[in-house]
Amino acid sequence: MNFDGEDLSRQALTERLAAEETHVFRECDLTGADFWGASLGGARFESCVLDGADFRKADLDGAVFTGGGGLGAVFTDADLLDAVFTDVDLSSARFGGALMTDAEFSGCRMIGTSLTASRGTGFKVSRCNLMMANLGGCSLRGQFLEGVRFDEADLSGCDFTDAVFSDCRLIGTKVLRAVFSGADLRGADLGEPDDAKLRAFAGATINQTQAAALLLARGLSVV
Repeated sequence: MNFDGEDLSRQALTERLAAEETHVFRECDLTGADFWGASLGGARFESCVLDGADFRKADLDGAVFTGGGGLGAVFTDADLLDAVFTDVDLSSARFGGALMTDAEFSGCRMIGTSLTASRGTGFKVSRCNLMMANLGGCSLRGQFLEGVRFDEADLSGCDFTDAVFSDCRLIGTKVLRAVFSGADLRGADLGEPDDAKLRAFAGATINQTQAAALLLARGLSVV
């Protein structure tokens, strides 16, 4: 079923969605739309307004979101297995409890987004702004992270084991109980070093400039 340019804001749409079809939404206004528990496997959302849309418990397995915005959208407990988000504004969106295995976020604005308590074996993120986001307890184990801003984000309890950081920022991040063992941090701006970061970065690889900054912060001169 195709929805082109429709104003579907604040509608309960589950009755209009036949589970056996693949749904395509193009340039639709879905502000506050109710997709609670909807079957949307493989659905496509192209340049749609999804601000405040409710996707709680929805089946979004393999769904594709391209462009548009979903400020404050709710994906709590949704199935996002293999879902793809490209160039979407997901600021303040909530993904708590969502199944995120192999979900991909690319070029997305995710300021203040909550991904804490999401489920699965990990998701992929590249060229995204996760400033002030909450990723508490998330697994990004073994991921290649390129162009990601984690400024002021809460990474408490995250698993970054063997992850590679390229052109990333970790300025002002919270890393309590985060694991960076085997991670390559040479391509990251680590920001102001503190004791919490030193503990979290145990077992990670850093470059000479980063090492010098860590020592200088503790009053040791590198010559």
